[in-house]
Amino acid sequence: MNLDYIISNPWSIIEEGFNPDQVKASESLFSIGNGAMGQRANFEEAYSGPTFQGSYIAGVYYPDKTRVGWWKNGYPEYFAKVLNAPNWIGINVLVNNEQLDLFNSKSVKNFRRELNMKEGWLSRSFIATLQNDVEVEISTKRFLSLDIDEVGAIDFNIKPLNTDAEITFQPYLDSGITNEDTNWDDKFWDTLSVSHENNQAFIQAKTMKTDFYTCTFMESQVFIDGKSVIIEPNIKADANYASFSYRHNVKQNEVYTIHKFGGYLADRNHDKNNFVNEAKSVLEKATKLSFSKLLENQKNAWAKIWDMSDITIDGDVKAQQGIRFNIFHLNQTYLGTDATLNIGPKGFTGEKYGGSTYWDTEAYCIPFYMATKDQSVARTLLTYRYRHLEKAIENAQKLGFKNGAALYPMVTMNGEECHNEWEITFEEIHRNGAIAFAIFNYYRYTGDYSYIPEMGLEVLIGIARFWHQRATFSTDKNKYVILGVTGPNEYENNINNNWYTNYIAQWCINYALENIEKVKEGFEEDYRRISGKTKISHEELAHWKKVADNMYFPYSEKYNVYLQQDGFLDKELITVADLDKSQRPINQKWSWDRILRSPYIKQADTLQGMYFFEDQFTTEELERHFDFYEPFTVHESSLSPCVHSIQAAKLDRMEQAYTFYLRTSRLDLDDYNHEVHEGLHITSMAGTWMSIVEGFGGMRVKNDTLTFEPKIPQQWEAYSFKVNFRNQILKVSVNQNETQFELEGDTELQILVNGESVTISPDSLVRV
Repeated sequence: MNLDYIISNPWSIIEEGFNPDQVKASESLFSIGNGAMGQRANFEEAYSGPTFQGSYIAGVYYPDKTRVGWWKNGYPEYFAKVLNAPNWIGINVLVNNEQLDLFNSKSVKNFRRELNMKEGWLSRSFIATLQNDVEVEISTKRFLSLDIDEVGAIDFNIKPLNTDAEITFQPYLDSGITNEDTNWDDKFWDTLSVSHENNQAFIQAKTMKTDFYTCTFMESQVFIDGKSVIIEPNIKADANYASFSYRHNVKQNEVYTIHKFGGYLADRNHDKNNFVNEAKSVLEKATKLSFSKLLENQKNAWAKIWDMSDITIDGDVKAQQGIRFNIFHLNQTYLGTDATLNIGPKGFTGEKYGGSTYWDTEAYCIPFYMATKDQSVARTLLTYRYRHLEKAIENAQKLGFKNGAALYPMVTMNGEECHNEWEITFEEIHRNGAIAFAIFNYYRYTGDYSYIPEMGLEVLIGIARFWHQRATFSTDKNKYVILGVTGPNEYENNINNNWYTNYIAQWCINYALENIEKVKEGFEEDYRRISGKTKISHEELAHWKKVADNMYFPYSEKYNVYLQQDGFLDKELITVADLDKSQRPINQKWSWDRILRSPYIKQADTLQGMYFFEDQFTTEELERHFDFYEPFTVHESSLSPCVHSIQAAKLDRMEQAYTFYLRTSRLDLDDYNHEVHEGLHITSMAGTWMSIVEGFGGMRVKNDTLTFEPKIPQQWEAYSFKVNFRNQILKVSVNQNETQFELEGDTELQILVNGESVTISPDSLVRV
């Protein structure tokens, strides 16, 4: 089904009317997070219908043993699973001893759910008639605090409408949980202790194998018509569970309320031997503030985030809702405060892909975080990769590479490769290039070179060594070739000379050589340390240069384009427009054999290279390649529409650029790929931001200068965004007639607009 039930609204995601068939999809779409933890939008009360229960703690995972039919040398030992953590949000609600359960209610009226992105909270309201004919009105509000990021808070209200009723709230903690995604149905958690005192409960647990220690905690307060009431709870506890029962006789139209505070401590940040005391002090801080004060702080924290990262769109509510949804989830997933964390493709919204780090971070996310946060956040993401360099070298050694060659993993939690599909694990090696490109992109944008002598050059050397060894000299072609690869287009496996892979390999070697010279000349102490550690020699660098200078690129004289790979023209070149619509999406309708023999492209491949290295090609070349490859692209990857939107805008194909933009911004909201129930596509959301800023705004950095070529879709009246460029905040506002620039800062900024130099002074408005 297409998810057309989400109501268009500029600041909120809203669902009206209760439909059990939509519950799993909504649990994804209404997910909340705060960078340290996150959860799907599961109901607090019991629900017996189809549901995907999920709460997640950042950085906590389980190494689920790889499951394959045929083991191959070099295979990863495990696939890292993001873990469904012990549940703290649960509140059973009993009305005259009848359980509140929307799936079993006689009727549900006025159901409304809202994810308020402006203020960072999730709410629900409805009227339900239970099996015992008691009619109750429910309203709830929940958020995960940005202020105290180990705490979440719930406000749950119930009002009996047609009679007095005995109502019981049973807030609970439960560590007897399972994962939706598991290879062998292993037990992932070991509960160590369950304890409680006063109105607080604590479950200490550790993950099997990885030994991450956690403490899940809760504390509750109850109220009648807003006035605190003291009820001695009935306590139930067993090996994996603790609950308190707060029973009260509630008069008709009285409101019975529970405030529940809960969350997680992890031994990544706390002493596991002192968990309960530390959890008590976190709860004390939260309860002292109260639900309403914590919520006020939440609104203020989100206001600061939005002040810098918001993109406004006038005249197109669906487009506005789409971009804010993407920006909101990026900020819920990662805030850049911890160099041991990264951005998983599903964030805190589901378990697919293991929740691990992909090349998406470097290729798509870093530009968003560089421009909407302090540059230290992007540097933190690069530091994450530097910390994993030794593991990248180990990953390469397992495949037979030597001498410090580094192959960064396709999927990782701790630097080890943990992706277990051979055609990707062994062959989708272009991911190595994205790491190097991110280092280049960071320096180009921030002007901060210090990362390269401190950390980045070692990474570049390891990557260059890998490409040097991975290339093979072809006597037939008298060139170096790269054989047996999968490019960004995963609908072609084990092909030779993927143009994008060969091109980025050549670029990586040249970029490493350039920076070795630069560090040697300008940072002698760092150079001595790095050359001593890596043992680079003139002879080795000469070998690298030879490979780079003699790299082979497949080319078609007939079409005057670089070929995606050697055999691309051997395919039956039927465009997507001529493909029967009933055959789409091909990844759900066709055998893999048929897909591999087809010309269909999952996402930008040759065009990914044209996007990264745009300034190395003429506009005519960009146009020729776009016109050749886009008609074969099925866009069945979440990473596809954004790159094509940016390139279509560059080529003045504004209708196409707008269509691709809507698709990338509403990919999950409209469930284009029919899989939103599994979780959201977090990393591709950064591509949505790029579609506006780099696509329509035409923002680039050329020769150390910020440049713009602003364009606007005819469907929009105006749009605006802010970027933090080298610690100066520039606001760009584009309408159908002009572009306006405003600068926050102390010094003027020189930019280029449509090739013309423009000087912007602080606190003044410049119109172009």
